[in-house]
Amino acid sequence: MGVKGDEETASPPESQPITSRFRYNSPIVQVGLIGLVCFCCPGMFNALSGMGAGGQVDPTAANNANTALYTTFAVFGILGGGIYNILGPRLTLFAGCSTYILYAGSFLYYNHHKHQAFAIVAGAILGIGAGLLWAGQGAIMTSYPPTGRKGIYIAMFWSIFNMGGVIGGLIPFILNYNRSGDNNASVNDGTYIGFMIFMSIGTVLTLTILHPRKVVRDDGSHCTNIKYSDVTTESIAILKLFLNWKMLLLVPASWASNFFYSYQFNNVNGVQFNLRTRGLNNVFYWGAQMIGSVFIGYIMDFSFKSRRTRGLVGISVVAVLGTVIWGGGLANQNNYSRKDPLPTKLDFKDSGSDFAGPFVLYFSYGLLDAMFQSMVYWVIGALANDSEVLSRYNGFYKGVQSAGAAVAWQIDTHKVTFMTELTVNWVLTSISYPLLVLLVMLAVKDNDAADEIVSKDVDLPTGFPASKDETNGDASKTT
Repeated sequence: MGVKGDEETASPPESQPITSRFRYNSPIVQVGLIGLVCFCCPGMFNALSGMGAGGQVDPTAANNANTALYTTFAVFGILGGGIYNILGPRLTLFAGCSTYILYAGSFLYYNHHKHQAFAIVAGAILGIGAGLLWAGQGAIMTSYPPTGRKGIYIAMFWSIFNMGGVIGGLIPFILNYNRSGDNNASVNDGTYIGFMIFMSIGTVLTLTILHPRKVVRDDGSHCTNIKYSDVTTESIAILKLFLNWKMLLLVPASWASNFFYSYQFNNVNGVQFNLRTRGLNNVFYWGAQMIGSVFIGYIMDFSFKSRRTRGLVGISVVAVLGTVIWGGGLANQNNYSRKDPLPTKLDFKDSGSDFAGPFVLYFSYGLLDAMFQSMVYWVIGALANDSEVLSRYNGFYKGVQSAGAAVAWQIDTHKVTFMTELTVNWVLTSISYPLLVLLVMLAVKDNDAADEIVSKDVDLPTGFPASKDETNGDASKTT
């Protein structure tokens, strides 16, 4: 017997007359609400991380906290989809968001006492919470929208979510504006308190999220008819993900998709710029993500009639831009290293033309991040429409993503050269593109009329086992 969360009944609600696209139980409103939740919680976390070293001078505490975070995130990212299917969205998301407040508070404590233990423990707890939050978020964002509009809904979510990084970047920029001459300063207490206030608001907002069975699309269809699952069912389904050929093709992209954060935040923004400029850079980094998500969302929803063609074009666009941007990063990295740092940290007002190139590069990194992750989410969303299936797929994606991030933060802690970190990031993202192309060719139907994956019509490569979703009918449900 599964745990009954969110007080749902067993039978699906009747279809309701569609009166407005912006009614409370519409997909667009619910995706917007989960966007606001992520605006307040992971959006502010991104702003905190994006300053480099968690706003501290020495990155050791932040690196160790992030390693603990992403280690537990790797486990609970994979388990999160099953937990979401058992508890429902409200309990899962509320529990997840509350851990962000503790994490920001641990750095407020560290500002005064310089003890790493609290930050590391808070990071480990946040990893559990983030796994729950992102599994639920992924299921909502990829299963609620109609089939032909998933890219736009992903772009809408990504824009709202990353506005949190924009606003969060303004907090340290404004509160530390007059500290331009202090290159060895940590952010002040007000910065961390501001983050904690936003995170508390986001935690409360999770209570506005409806169960997927109550969400009705404009055509009158329900997002899912599933009942609450149970621990045994979810455990078996999660284990089968590791034999699912579609998930195996996603592994390199999942591993790469957060791997570059330690390099970009600590060794580009944190090393090259002074405190107030790092806050300003974050405003533009996360603002660039809004632009990137809308751009790639349009390509993957509207560029061609064929859904498969749109997917292939989108992957190609990201691959070309990624090559150009990482090439620019290589040129920039030749100007400094761990052993030969810049003589003076760059300031947006005082450094003149020296500031422009690194600033544009950091902006471009944000653009590429959003395009890469939105592209991967679109591919995942094209594999199924059912919330139960997609919660597991997204949990697997976030789990592998977090395992990669945990490794990346420890690589930086061990003082690997900046050039090596850049090269590894470039190679990882480059490996992902041909595998995503293969996945789209094999598993995505060539039109928007099809609700689910080509699980029975496609000739699978020899040795690829069929997943549960493909053999028992779960992946062929209509919505």
